[in-house]
Amino acid sequence: SCFKPGTGYSYQTMNTPPKHGEIKVPVGSVLLLPENSKNEKLPLIVVPHGGPHTCMSTSFVPSYGYLCKHGRYAILHVNFRGSTGFGQAALESLAGNAGSLDVLDVVAATRALIDAGIVDPDRVGICGGSHGGFLAGHCIGQHPDLFKVAAMRNPCTNIATMVTATDIPDWCYVEALGPGHYNFSDFHAPSKEELGVMWDKSPIAHLKHVKAPTLMALGMKDRRVPP
Repeated sequence: SCFKPGTGYSYQTMNTPPKHGEIKVPVGSVLLLPENSKNEKLPLIVVPHGGPHTCMSTSFVPSYGYLCKHGRYAILHVNFRGSTGFGQAALESLAGNAGSLDVLDVVAATRALIDAGIVDPDRVGICGGSHGGFLAGHCIGQHPDLFKVAAMRNPCTNIATMVTATDIPDWCYVEALGPGHYNFSDFHAPSKEELGVMWDKSPIAHLKHVKAPTLMALGMKDRRVPP
């Protein structure tokens, strides 16, 4: 781990070997811990990044530094399947598997931290924006007993309704249906079958299982993830 005097917290990287998917690249995460917390069972905030094809580095982020130091939360930034920096095969493996492989990666990293005895399993929350919000929605629906609370900023909750309203319809096709399903030069409206797959890959498909209190922040003029 690395601790910088004056910041009030330390950070360390984690690598969680996945048991799922064909690509077995370890799930890389960045863990922030408040200082002098060695004997505490900390509450945890899991933070999957947006994109999805980007990554969370060890760079300083004021909001999460504040929550860690002053709120005494453990913060877990998860670089799930599809993140940059972990090889082309791992990045491309998410296409067509959004809502499954990326969710399993977030869950695997979270459970690894719980198993290490660092955090309180009864105080695990998740937050994220855009694709991170998409994953937060999936996690509270698919794993309602693991994630106890959530905050979602401009989340994609229903790909089927988003696809004809967003400025990135290619994301809807590629991440839900896989490579080769989007023609950049000749857009066509999705078929009945394609809409069904998009629905199945969306958090809304798991809505009936959600138990966590959830805060949603939406931009009424958001063209990327329309409300």
